[in-house]
Amino acid sequence: MKKKILALASVFCGVALFAQNDNSSEKWTASRPDGHAPIGVMRDHVHHKGEWMFSYRYMSMDMEGLNNGSDEISQESVFNDYMVSPFSMDMKMHMLGAMYAPSDHFTLMVMANVIENDMQLINKMGKSFTTNSSGFGDLKLSGMFKMYDQNQQSIHLTAGLSIPNGSIDQKDVTPMSAPMEMSLPYPMQIGSGTWDPKLAVTYLLQGQILSFGSQVNGVLRLGKNDHDYRFGNQLMWNNWIAAKLLNSLSVSGRVEAKTVGKIDDSYADLNPMMVTTANTQNQGGKYINSAFGANFYIPQGTLKNVRIGVEYAFPLYQDLNGIQLKNDGSWTLGLQYSFH
Repeated sequence: MKKKILALASVFCGVALFAQNDNSSEKWTASRPDGHAPIGVMRDHVHHKGEWMFSYRYMSMDMEGLNNGSDEISQESVFNDYMVSPFSMDMKMHMLGAMYAPSDHFTLMVMANVIENDMQLINKMGKSFTTNSSGFGDLKLSGMFKMYDQNQQSIHLTAGLSIPNGSIDQKDVTPMSAPMEMSLPYPMQIGSGTWDPKLAVTYLLQGQILSFGSQVNGVLRLGKNDHDYRFGNQLMWNNWIAAKLLNSLSVSGRVEAKTVGKIDDSYADLNPMMVTTANTQNQGGKYINSAFGANFYIPQGTLKNVRIGVEYAFPLYQDLNGIQLKNDGSWTLGLQYSFH
């Protein structure tokens, strides 16, 4: 699998390098529709001194069906070990971001989000029910440092911190707890409860028509939260190619490889034999996702520098730790506006 990922990334790089034009004195520029990454990629660009950018993103993700590792399994088989099985989940996220560049080499970013989770489950008796959670997620602060900007190529490093203001105390009523509320399992919590450093490196390359981007980023979980557990570390590698069709329109294709660790320790209020989502062994895994999108950019006029992005992502491969819901697909829509 690693060889396939490396080969695919090499093809992306080769196509983009072939597309680079002969004017190597030019710098990479954001003033074109593919000057920003597909809307599903974060922290992909920096700004010039004194420039601001505000953004809004809406993401909707669906999960349906069950895997044990990379193999599909039935709900009936889950009931051999658990009293309850999930069968689908919908997650919606509203993301608000702001960026400001105090210099040409340093850009600050803050991002807040609101999350809504709905999980559909069924118990051994055949009774289906839904649990819900919602609220503000963890606040994310980042600093982006431009390391290179020549020959239509750009490299920047990102160092950030996730601040644990999202709730890890989400509860809801279930048929087993009615009329009382009970603590919801790990995937239904809104925050991590831990202070999590985030590091990334991003490479960008532009040609006359095609552009290429590659980003490696990770999340390191430090310490444990107030319920004595921590989520698993994450490592992601994104590669994308975009084609500028018009001065105001580009289309893109993207491949993401992602690995997520298991949860360390556990929350004493959760019974790991009740439902799959309460078992820390059923968390994390390895994923390869693909996405197709489009960016619309207004280069002049009263709406100058307004961008609209859309992207649909879907799984190519998922090897889940233990028994989990499968990722089905996700839509991301976004609006960005920058100014001096």
